[in-house]
Amino acid sequence: MDDVWGLTERVESLRDLVANEARPILQGFGPEAASLPGIVNLAHYLALRHHDVRPLQRALMRHGLSSLGRLESRVLPTLDAVLVALAARAGRQSPVALPSSDAFFAGEARLEQATDLMFGPPPAHRRSRIMVTLASEAAEDPAFVADLVRRGMDIARINCAHDGPEAWRAMAKHVRAAGDAAGRRIAVLMDIAGPKIRTEQVLLAERKLKANVGDRIRLVASGEPSLFDDVRFAVSVSLPEMVTRLKVGDRVLYDDGKLQTVVTEVGDGMAVIRVERAKANGARLKPEKGINLPDTALGLSPLTAKDEGDISTVVECADMVGYSFVSRPDDLDLLDRELGAGGNGNPGLGVVAKIERPEAVKNLPALIARAAGKREFAVMIARGDLAAEIGFERLAEMQEEILWICEAAGVPVIWATQVLENLVKSGVPSRGEMTDAAMGARAECVMLNKGPAVGEGVSTLDTLLARMDEHMFKKTPELRALKSW
Repeated sequence: MDDVWGLTERVESLRDLVANEARPILQGFGPEAASLPGIVNLAHYLALRHHDVRPLQRALMRHGLSSLGRLESRVLPTLDAVLVALAARAGRQSPVALPSSDAFFAGEARLEQATDLMFGPPPAHRRSRIMVTLASEAAEDPAFVADLVRRGMDIARINCAHDGPEAWRAMAKHVRAAGDAAGRRIAVLMDIAGPKIRTEQVLLAERKLKANVGDRIRLVASGEPSLFDDVRFAVSVSLPEMVTRLKVGDRVLYDDGKLQTVVTEVGDGMAVIRVERAKANGARLKPEKGINLPDTALGLSPLTAKDEGDISTVVECADMVGYSFVSRPDDLDLLDRELGAGGNGNPGLGVVAKIERPEAVKNLPALIARAAGKREFAVMIARGDLAAEIGFERLAEMQEEILWICEAAGVPVIWATQVLENLVKSGVPSRGEMTDAAMGARAECVMLNKGPAVGEGVSTLDTLLARMDEHMFKKTPELRALKSW
């Protein structure tokens, strides 16, 4: 009994510590957010995760009480339940009351409600929704959209970096019609482009030349790209400030990291980068490919002039707006002001914050708190840009942490970038991407990009997510009866 009572004291001390350390966190979130249950639980979760509870978890395990590893949505209720159980084992009065079933699972209910409001009701056979990025043909071919809905698409994503307002209106119209025909609400997300840096003109010393380790590439801020000395590649970029703010030693990543380079020389309106890492056979430089600058502070607004012009169409057509390159809570205020400018207000329009940069990861709790209670809010783990910014080796760890933080706050998450990419592009999946897609079932939504076999991708993902839902809810195994043995 002494061992059990000692554990009771340790858990009680941890509970008091969490409650006390959460107070300044809540104060930092502001008075409006601090009164919301999801934000309160988020503060408790952040306070708890500032401590290493692994030894305590292991000590509790022998008593059948190791549930701390699944407390994201219910921090204090879990600690209270453990305390009650320990006190009963010790034959002593519990210092806290046992939470009711409703109180214990209130966080799960908040997340389910937020997900339904943001994404629409789920299909009967799975919890996670499927989002699909629409190709340009969706504007001209309503049958294409209807087929995606029939196969299991729940949300259509329109990428405002491509096409234009008339095409977007046509896509949204076809989505609404397909949803009506299927008797389902199919939500529309319109993703504004933000200050995405891309290659524009590309000049090669030889036709079909590929860049390999050791090759040098000249970047130009304006004008036509040109070659000089032993530099066999020259590229102009969509954002001139990018070139002028580079410093020697800064990393420059091309096309989600297919080339990793470092700046070796800067000059008047140009910079030279050297390839440090590349695919086995090199990479071909092409226009309209993304560039990431993990070491360079550009100080850019996440809203561009193009975005400001596109927002009126977003308000007209969409249920949600995807916000690229959001980094600070003030960025959310900037978007909200723009959404309400010129009579464009749409209080039902949800906001999806795309987590793409290290600043967004660091500020994620503050972003969630700033958005709380204003508009429906979700987070997209934009794994392509995020991996390029923080390093590929950290992506798996970071996507888990984002899932945990959002679950603690009751915020839905979209698992995005390269899901079933080989299947969508070629019709044949790789083994690894099937496992990756299955792991995405812990998010509230999984996104597929466009491709020739996207319909098959939707069908496959629909089946995969339904099967995984029988086995897992977030981090909790469901222990469905096994039938393979």
